[in-house]
Amino acid sequence: MSKVAAKLIELGLELPAPLELPSKNRTSAVQVGHMLYVSGHGAALLKRDDVKKRGKVGLEISEEEAYETAKALALMMIATVQHHVGDLDKVKRVVKILGMINAHADFERHNMVLNGASDVFFEVFGADVGCHARSAVGVSGLVARQPVEIEGIFEIA
Repeated sequence: MSKVAAKLIELGLELPAPLELPSKNRTSAVQVGHMLYVSGHGAALLKRDDVKKRGKVGLEISEEEAYETAKALALMMIATVQHHVGDLDKVKRVVKILGMINAHADFERHNMVLNGASDVFFEVFGADVGCHARSAVGVSGLVARQPVEIEGIFEIA
């Protein structure tokens, strides 16, 4: 069993199915050299009923609920990475994530929402691999009114 797979079990986390895109003109990730560019993972594609998949943060969805959605998206991203590279122990570094938060204009804590994903990457991969650069931005809307969409860049061995 891989080190990362063992860590997922230790944390009581289960990976969902990887991202499936509804079109043949794009893919869930592209590897160029040692870098894996992971497409945006949006809440509308989550197959879970325990997280919010639609609505504006700070209006219809609380910061805490959006944080949980970001956690679920990070797990889906990890599943997508595994789908593309096989063994998660091949991940040398979570390089950067970009979180887009569909929020009310007065909401100012986009970074706290994205902490949901950052916390998962840090816990699953550990400090040396999971500590990453990131950007959290507020947007006026996302496809299907989803509250959060996250994309990422991973270094692969």
